[in-house]
Amino acid sequence: MATTADFKNGMCLDIDGAYYFIVEFLHVKPGKGPAFVRTKLKSVTSGRVIDKTWNSGVKVDEVRIERRPYQYLYKDDMGYNFMHPETFEQIGIAGESISGVEFLKEGAMVEAMVHAATETILTCELPAHVILEVTYTEPGVKGDTATNTLKPATLETGAEVRVPLFISIGEKVEIDTRNGAYIGRIRE
Repeated sequence: MATTADFKNGMCLDIDGAYYFIVEFLHVKPGKGPAFVRTKLKSVTSGRVIDKTWNSGVKVDEVRIERRPYQYLYKDDMGYNFMHPETFEQIGIAGESISGVEFLKEGAMVEAMVHAATETILTCELPAHVILEVTYTEPGVKGDTATNTLKPATLETGAEVRVPLFISIGEKVEIDTRNGAYIGRIRE
């Protein structure tokens, strides 16, 4: 058990059977009345952010979450299969638990959040940026780069993103896995 005085960003709480991460918090001491704590909580399962206010000193259920690295192996009808790089333990994770699953490439390293007491996987996160090869896009017209116009492109994982007109098939691009935005071209 923890109290509101123990709050820190990234702490995981059990609220009515659901797990939430503290995104931000603020201790407020008004001139009149008791002190309280204003928090923004992010749901582990849905990713939704909610606001919650707590009276100061209230006891809360803290959940111990461990972050573990895993390497992506393959996908089958049971889900996505990963391996721990040190213990070689293999686990399966459902696609809806993985953020940015459309950018997941074989051999990629991810970080899984594991409930320490029950050893269950809560969520799985890809790195913020990944480098992928463009497998299909319409050819750009020479000299048509004066504007910030974007065109659709298919990546090696099958994901579709919008890239600038000068990107062609076979080029490697850097993509933000959180929102699918094009960051830049990788020159080799």
